[in-house]
Amino acid sequence: MTRNDPIKHFFIWPALIIVLLISIFPLVYSLTTSFMSMRLVPPMPARFVGFGNYADLLSNPRFWHVAGTTTLIAFLSVGLQYVIGLSVALALNSRVPGEGIFRVGFLLPMLVAPVAVALVARQILNPTMGPLNEFMSAFGFPNLPFLTQTSWALGSIIVVEVWQWTPFVILMLLAGLQTLPDDVYEAAALENATPWQQFRDITFPMLLPISTAVVFIRLIESYKIMDTVFVMTGGGPGVSTETLTLFAYQEGFKKFNLGYTSALSFLFLIFITVIGLVYLAVLKPYLEKHK
Repeated sequence: MTRNDPIKHFFIWPALIIVLLISIFPLVYSLTTSFMSMRLVPPMPARFVGFGNYADLLSNPRFWHVAGTTTLIAFLSVGLQYVIGLSVALALNSRVPGEGIFRVGFLLPMLVAPVAVALVARQILNPTMGPLNEFMSAFGFPNLPFLTQTSWALGSIIVVEVWQWTPFVILMLLAGLQTLPDDVYEAAALENATPWQQFRDITFPMLLPISTAVVFIRLIESYKIMDTVFVMTGGGPGVSTETLTLFAYQEGFKKFNLGYTSALSFLFLIFITVIGLVYLAVLKPYLEKHK
């Protein structure tokens, strides 16, 4: 079969149409629902309210608090993931002893389900019976409120996110480092460039495209965090660690407020899109400079 053979359309279009129908129908239905007042429990007939759900959300202090909490977790965790991931990738690329064992070991956290990681973390960080507090108590330190005080709870969630997803950053950055040409470093060595100068002027600029992609992917994924927070703190204490996705879960699957939840989902989509566009717009001049 040649490239221009029309028979290829008989294989491509049916699958494409099915995928589009499966994707577009829920999207259109959800968008329509976001303009309605619709609740399953107690049953209420659908009533058109226009932008009422959106207005209620934007005037709800809880929405802005949840958006701020999600942003804090996303930016801090992704920032730490990148810094640690780049450091480890540079070390592995330098052929440190035991490199093969490290590569396998670093991948293990990423292969574990987030719910399982969160369950283990909740047991370890338990304020009263957790092994970490037991260990600290043996040395005379007081029990720390890892999951019961806002700042400690947020820090615990961020640490768990960093532990689980840094391997992804390591893997991607290490792949990028191994594609960099050796002749550039050889020329730098002839100029007596120090390791720091080589990193600053060669490695980091040449790694910028893959770094941008990795951070962008992790940032989007971090904004969707729910299972870790749900298992570790349930959004508490109070709603101090509640994220946007957990807020949507509470409204949709506990209060069955479908119209409100649909509006929240689309505001979340707009929020993520704006952050992504701003991120790419800020980095665009640097990416074009290092093409």
